[in-house]
Order: sequence, then C-alpha cells, then structure tokens
Amino acid sequence: SGWLYASWLTCLSPWLWMSRCLHTTVKFLRKTGTEQRWLERHLKDPFVKASKQQQYRCRSAFKLLEIDDKLCVLHPGFSVLDCGAAPGAWSQVAVERVNALGTDAAVPSGFVLGVDLLRISPLEGAVFLSETDMAEPSTLRAIQSLLPLGKADVILSDMAPNATGIKELDHQKLIRLCLGLLDIAQSILKPKGTMLCKFWDGSEARLLQNRLKEQFQDVRTIKPQASRKDSAESYYLAKLYRGK
Repeated sequence: SGWLYASWLTCLSPWLWMSRCLHTTVKFLRKTGTEQRWLERHLKDPFVKASKQQQYRCRSAFKLLEIDDKLCVLHPGFSVLDCGAAPGAWSQVAVERVNALGTDAAVPSGFVLGVDLLRISPLEGAVFLSETDMAEPSTLRAIQSLLPLGKADVILSDMAPNATGIKELDHQKLIRLCLGLLDIAQSILKPKGTMLCKFWDGSEARLLQNRLKEQFQDVRTIKPQASRKDSAESYYLAKLYRGK
C-alpha cells in the first residue's frame, strides 16, 4: 500500500506533492477502508479537538492530565523526567503542573527534562535531550548532570517501540523498555518517588507489575479515558519508591 500511495502522489500536480497538509491529501486520494476509518475517527476524536483548542502538541496530554487530576502525580517544585517525550505534550503538562516557568510565585518552581530518540521542538520551561537513546550509558550521565541534584521526583514514560504489527512481539518490546527504565530509576529516582509507564497488555505485563511492586509500595493499573477503548494500552502508576 505504501508503494501505491507513493505512485499516486507522483501523478499529482507539483503543488499537491509539496503540501504536507493531511486534509489536502485526503481530499485528493482515495484511502483504503482501514485508513479511512482511522482518519474519520481521528477527525471526530474529542481529545484531538481539545488538544488543538488548548494548544497541546497532541491528544496524549489528556491522559496525563486525567491521571494527575485523580492521583496527584505532579506537584509544584517537583523535578520530572519525561521519557519518550516527543512531540512534547506530556512535558507541556508537566511544565504547568510543577510550575517550571515559575509563573506562580506562591509555590516552588519545578524542573522538566524530556528525552526521546526523535527530535523534540523546543518548549519554554523544559529541557530536551532530542535524538537521544535512553539505553546508552552516556544518556544516564547526561540526565544526572541536568536534573537538579541529579535526581527526579517523578519519572514519566509514554515510550513505545517501533511497532511491527505483531501484537505479542510489540508488547514484549515495550515491557523491555519499561524494565530498562526501572533499572535506570535506581540511579535517579528519589526515595518515595513516582514512576508512571505505559504498557501494552500481554503475557509479560504481570512480570513488569511484579518488578514494580518489589521497588514501590503502591502500584496500580490505570486506563485513562483518552486511551481508546479498543487499544491494548494501559499505564502502571508506581508510587512511594523504596530506593535510597
């Protein structure tokens, strides 16, 4: 289907070829049934509309907003590490909630550091390590050098691997990312700190949950309203880190 899509594009007029606008492309191209259904759902999605209205970079902001509203993950003055930060919507929420810009003089000012393999556009109030691999030892050293006192109060992870389309394989790859992040947490998460990580349901979800329970006093599973009902996506929220 990718080859067919490219072939159609080469037949279109030059001005259309240069246009990256989704709506313009849709106007001229006949989509497959799956693509059309996805597009229709996307355009009708209330969280997509709300993200545009409230100027969040993507709809995922509302997942973190809901979790924080209900369970108080982010507080003014906190230092936050946002893993898998691109395009930056969770960092936007974190900047607001921890008062990273110092806009509220009545409460402490926090700090937000985002990391992603992809490029992240600059965001006022946040520091980004773009095009950076969390698995590299040099990344941990960079994170420690940037976080105040080298430690985070909260680790957020909306990371996901490049999907293969094989459900169980993709699930296992994401669990491995989360376990790797849990290992990193031993070096940078403050005692009684919090970790919020996305996972896809599958055979190894319980393994991750048990590992979290070994290191945190309170571990719960959350599926925010902004996570689509037909998605395997959920989040583990682990609070009260036992580490030193």
